[in-house]
Amino acid sequence: MRDAMVSDSAHAGRMDRMYRTQRHIYDATRKYYLFGRDTLIEELGAASGARVLEVGCGTGRNLALIAKRYPRAKLYGLDISAEMLISAEKALADSNAILKTADATDFDARAFGVEGFDHVVISYALSMIPDWEKAVETALDTLAPGGALHIADFGQQEGLPPIARRILTAWLTRFHVMPRAHLMSIVAAKAHARGMITETRSIGRGYAWLITCRRT
Repeated sequence: MRDAMVSDSAHAGRMDRMYRTQRHIYDATRKYYLFGRDTLIEELGAASGARVLEVGCGTGRNLALIAKRYPRAKLYGLDISAEMLISAEKALADSNAILKTADATDFDARAFGVEGFDHVVISYALSMIPDWEKAVETALDTLAPGGALHIADFGQQEGLPPIARRILTAWLTRFHVMPRAHLMSIVAAKAHARGMITETRSIGRGYAWLITCRRT
């Protein structure tokens, strides 16, 4: 039986209610607007034996691609929605992935049987996590020496026409998604406080932001 480590039961309940049916069409619909995920995976650079955790792994789509791209990596995933993990378990049935129902703001690497992760991936999850700053801190603190945190999420669409921004914002609100205006600066500050180096870039005229924090 899959272990559960959830401290925010209210948020877990909301996510389960939303994804109980959506999980069946999630990947088919999200591929049209969750840009940058494949770029993150291609640039991950996971070495043989590297421990790769995805926070908010959802249906397992990203972990399945990571398994294909880096077949010798050791994969781990967590999501607060037990419903989403039903799909993830099916998608990753032929992999070595270890999955847990867990809160992104309150988990420990040792719960997965490791002391730390070489790569932590957070793809389009921070914009849905109420206490997203705590989730960033938790992810940073689970990195092993030399490890890296990789984030892909919505930017502020700074290069897009105002009407495009309004339409996107209205659409995302329907799914409890809130792009974080200060994502880059806050992540960089938290990484700097831990002696880490941060790289950031914007893609699609600010549609999405990619962030990498490396522990030295």
